[in-house]
Amino acid sequence: MKIMVVGAGGREHAIIKALRKSPLAEEIFVLSGNAGMSKDATLVPVAPKDIPAICEFARENAIDYAVVAPDDPLVLGAVDALEKVGVPCFGPRANAAIIEGSKAFSKELMKKYGIPTARYETFDNPQAATEYIDTLSEGKIVVKADGLALGKGVIIADDRESAKAAVHSMMCDKTFGDSGNKVVIEEFLTGPEVSVLSFTDGETVVPMVSSMDHKRALDGDRGLNTGGMGTVAPNPYYTEQVAEECMRTIFLPTIRAMKAEGRPFKGCLYFGLMLTPDGPKVIEYNCRFGDPETQVVLPLLESDLLQIMIACTEGRLKDVEVKFSEGAACCVVMASEGYPASYKTGYGVTVAPDIDAEVYFAGVKFADGKLVTSGGRVLGVVATADTLKSAVDKAYKATDKVSFANAYFRRDIGARALAAKQE
Repeated sequence: MKIMVVGAGGREHAIIKALRKSPLAEEIFVLSGNAGMSKDATLVPVAPKDIPAICEFARENAIDYAVVAPDDPLVLGAVDALEKVGVPCFGPRANAAIIEGSKAFSKELMKKYGIPTARYETFDNPQAATEYIDTLSEGKIVVKADGLALGKGVIIADDRESAKAAVHSMMCDKTFGDSGNKVVIEEFLTGPEVSVLSFTDGETVVPMVSSMDHKRALDGDRGLNTGGMGTVAPNPYYTEQVAEECMRTIFLPTIRAMKAEGRPFKGCLYFGLMLTPDGPKVIEYNCRFGDPETQVVLPLLESDLLQIMIACTEGRLKDVEVKFSEGAACCVVMASEGYPASYKTGYGVTVAPDIDAEVYFAGVKFADGKLVTSGGRVLGVVATADTLKSAVDKAYKATDKVSFANAYFRRDIGARALAAKQE
């Protein structure tokens, strides 16, 4: 089969490396990809949001199957457009991708179908939002931009004044553009956070290995929110008992709710969960594989990813095996110093040939035939092992084999998970 993957980051590199293991995958194209993927797929200079050009490439090159990975093209209807030109896809249609495209939609869905989540209110008027904040008790308040914001449109304010400043930033200063025309203000939940990616064909839902993301830029979960500085899998807080409760109260009800709304969801549905004292609650849904969660989840997948994806598209997920190894994985994201604020790029990247880990590239390009940095998150170093501690140690040891001038990475990825295992 000729496969086309839409996207350009570390998540897409992880998907491509997993797809390559399938005997069905004869040739893989990536639109637009990045220079670090060039050994694993054919790079095609078409932007992931250029849906007409994506469809034209698929038609002209007789693509057999497409994987649309990022949120933007999914919300913009890339799957709908590709299906119209006869290309089957992994990923939800636009009317289902709204579960991530609009936080207001997802919160209203949860309220309507009794899916546990934080209490909230939605506003399209900054003054009304500010007045509402005055009615809340003092303490942390969560302010979310309604639309897509590269995973950064959530501000956890320490007090009412900070929450008002967040509303002003989103709604008046347009920090996130039109994504902040509407905001969701919700209660601050406490407890361990868990990410669960799941395969679904609109009827059946099969959760993947759980993971723990590290969103803040600095050690000790300090600093600015980022797209993710690293991940580990599995998440020790996600026990069998918690998994059963999530399946009963969140996963299946969500899939059934979307079907009942006439928006059947096929593809990868990401559940961002908080394990509160009152039980698991949904923090957010994503309509696609997470980044960098994918980088630790897919290396643990023992089954054929392409076969699973096709089964999701064709509505027969219950008939295929989805098996993960009993081991663990750790991803350490190596970023440009200064990310997610201001940073310099254009530095040469070298990876030693004897590195004992996978390297998934994100922010790199070719300059004069050499690999150089071109973004904030440059790459992810991913190690797998029998135990979580071994995976973490192996990943950090492997970072010594990667170098670029202003490399920065957190030194405590997995520390919280390892501490939890000892509790």
